[in-house]
Amino acid sequence: MEAAPALLDIRGLRQSFPRADGGEHLVLDGVELALQQGQIVGLLGRTGSGKSTLLRLIAGLAQPSGGTVTYLGQPVLAPAPGIAMVFQSFALFPWLTVLENVQLGLEALGLPEPEIRKRALAAIDLIGLDGYESAFPRELSGGMRQRVGFARALVVHPNILLMDEPFSALDVLTAETLRTDFLELWGEGKLPIKGVILVTHNIEEAVLMCDRILLFSTNPGRIISEIAVDLKQPRNRLDPQFRDLVEKIYVAMTARKTSPQPIGTTGEKTATIDTVLPRVSANLLSGLIETLAAAPFSGKADLPVLADELALELDELFPVSESLQLLHFAEIEGGDIKLTDPGKQFAELGMDDRKKLFARQLLAYVPLAAHVRRVLAERANHVAPKSRFLDELEDHMSTEDAEATLRAVTAWGRFAEVYAYDDDSGTFSLENPT
Repeated sequence: MEAAPALLDIRGLRQSFPRADGGEHLVLDGVELALQQGQIVGLLGRTGSGKSTLLRLIAGLAQPSGGTVTYLGQPVLAPAPGIAMVFQSFALFPWLTVLENVQLGLEALGLPEPEIRKRALAAIDLIGLDGYESAFPRELSGGMRQRVGFARALVVHPNILLMDEPFSALDVLTAETLRTDFLELWGEGKLPIKGVILVTHNIEEAVLMCDRILLFSTNPGRIISEIAVDLKQPRNRLDPQFRDLVEKIYVAMTARKTSPQPIGTTGEKTATIDTVLPRVSANLLSGLIETLAAAPFSGKADLPVLADELALELDELFPVSESLQLLHFAEIEGGDIKLTDPGKQFAELGMDDRKKLFARQLLAYVPLAAHVRRVLAERANHVAPKSRFLDELEDHMSTEDAEATLRAVTAWGRFAEVYAYDDDSGTFSLENPT
């Protein structure tokens, strides 16, 4: 007996956008994905890995630079009627009631008025909002507004539901309730959908909800690993198998090798001048060092345990921990983070001595910071405009990454007092450093 054809089949997908210098910024490269009926597939990765862009391509809201997106055997060249999306933001029309917001998709299909009302009321009831049909979005909590978003997507009876971080804007308890309700409805076959693709930054959420998890690299986004989740629903976060799988994903995301330019989850500690730096404040770096140095960690922590302890998601914990690794204040290996000798020393010093140690590490291991300092030192007036360095960075990365990288190295340099920056004039100088 032949296997049922895939609901969705993606082959060699590539997406790029033009850059100001005439080059291109590659967002997705060589993505291969198939969604079978009855599956929830998770897309897990950092910001900048192109996951949301991929959802837009699947939905037909944009066209790829290369490769194909096939839905039920047909190429997706425009918005497909059998594919619906739930967004991170609630995206409701504030002047419309719950019922009117849910009816919008059906009105676009040109269905008869009685059918529109019947299906909208059924979707509202299904998602647990019966009694709120006449309420406006401003009268609802965040969780209830996201339920309206789910009802609006489900009311058109899609075959595929795309979910772009649908729980990330909610508080922890509300998100947990909505996830549980969704999984119960899915497991009981009450949802009019055949397959789901979920974009998330939350590793535990991915393990809790998905049948398969695809790990994405960044700059550009590529699928670097696929992990099957062979755990029966409902899943228990305290189950040893659940914890083992979370640990396995952390290890995979910290051990992998990606493009040499961005730091992050690569296991590499050496940067270049054109390395994309995350925007992480010195206060966050100091805070994580102090946390790791204190009990119960005493210098070393398992990343999943640390994430639970600090209530941090992947996109919050990884940039800080990887910045510590870049500065050689910590090492990341096998899903663990361990303070180096300079990291332990930093935790014990007062503020002035911390700044001196930070300056030493910054100039030794972040070439861009050393480059800024060297340019300033060589100029007679010890001043250089921001554009001097921004233009240089834009030769190697997108404008957005260049701005973020320069902001990061500016903040670190200010903290270490290796150079100063005046935002009003947009100039770096050696005015303040000793």
